[in-house]
This record gives sequence, structure tokens and C-alpha cells, in this order.
Amino acid sequence: MNIISMIPARYQASRFPAKLMQDLGGKPVILRTYEAAVGTKLFSKVYVVTDSRAIHDLIKANGGQVIMSKEEHQSGSDRIAEAVTDLEVDVVVNVQGDEPFIDRESLTKVIQVFHEDAGQEIDLASLMTPITDWDEISNPNTVKVIVDNNNFALYFSRSPIPYPRNKELNTPYFKHKGIYAFRKRALLDFKKLPMLTLEATEKIEAIRFLEYGKKIKMVETNVTGVEIDTPEDLERARKEWK
Repeated sequence: MNIISMIPARYQASRFPAKLMQDLGGKPVILRTYEAAVGTKLFSKVYVVTDSRAIHDLIKANGGQVIMSKEEHQSGSDRIAEAVTDLEVDVVVNVQGDEPFIDRESLTKVIQVFHEDAGQEIDLASLMTPITDWDEISNPNTVKVIVDNNNFALYFSRSPIPYPRNKELNTPYFKHKGIYAFRKRALLDFKKLPMLTLEATEKIEAIRFLEYGKKIKMVETNVTGVEIDTPEDLERARKEWK
């Protein structure tokens, strides 16, 4: 099975423009993320896919594989779908450019889903991690996910889900980590499907699959890091890096 990683890297992030070029321990965030993905040794190739000449030149100058987007894209998955069209691959792992703390253990778990899926019935897998801090649960920058008994996603939201009307139940909450593993055909299907209302409202690309009736297998991991969505996240990441 040929498994590659693609890291979508949009320069003008809405909440924190140019965040991927911010310094993290002496190197830009996007370069740290690229090096972390390569360092797992799980992929035949790792690419950064970007709309930015500055990011392109940075990765190239450091010996990395990088692809310039030809079109404008609404989501990272749309961006890598364009890039993967003519590549001979089976599974594409979408690692977000603002996740420099990605780890081999978590990625191995999400890739294992496809090794165990002999019937090739699962098109998409992703990661979730337990969260208990109510400030994080309430934070709209933290995407939450709820799952069924077989760990297939029921819904993703920036709001707290489920709503804790009965607080005595101690219902677990899960944060969605921005890592997706697609079969190539599912990724190409994703690009063809128009964005619908729920995805547009929440600004969460995984919702597009749910709106079209597709299943997302969620894999639990206890490995945590810092996803850099805001300047405050960047400061936390710098402290963590030290």
C-alpha cells in the first residue's frame, strides 16, 4: 500500500495570517511540521501543497517536496485533492500545516485503519483526543466531535457537543485533531462535492462528508500537542518546544 502525506499550507489564514511562517524554535512553523511528518518515516513521500511562493521557496530551500496550487481552494482537503490527481497512491494523509507536534504513534493508529480494512469499505479516518477542560470545550477554535458505538463520527462542531444538560453523567468530550487519512478516490470525490450549509456555517471541512452520507472512522489518541490557530497558541507552542 502506497501511503503519502500532504500538508496543505495556506498563507492567509483567517484567524492568524501568515501563522505558518512564524518562528518556532528557530524555524518557521510549516517547516517544523514538514520535518515532523518526514521524521515519522511512515510515508513514501511527504509534500507541502501551498498557494504561497514564500512557503514554496522555504520548503524547496530546505530540500523538501512542495507543490504549488493551480486554483483557489476553500479547504485544505480541496487543495491536496488537486495536487494528488495524477499521483499513483492508495492513501493520502492530510496533516495540517499548523500541527508541528504530530507524532508517529497517532499517525500509525490512523493508518492502521486501512491495513485492517480488507474490504476497502472505509474511505476516511481521522483522530480525536479526550478533553476535560471546560474552557477548551467551549472554545470555538477547538473542533469537537461526537461518535457512535463503533467510533464513526456523528457530527463535528465548534460548539460544545453534546450539550451537558445532565452534568451528572460525566459524558466524555473529544477534540478533533486536524489529521485526515483518505483513500485517493474518496479525496477526489470530496473535491467534486459542493460545500453545503452545515460545512459553510461551522467552517469544518469534515462535515462535507457527513452531509453527503459518508462515514468517517475516528481513532482515539491520548497524545496531545499544540495546534496553532491564534497568536496565543503560538506562544504556548514556543513554550512547549523548549
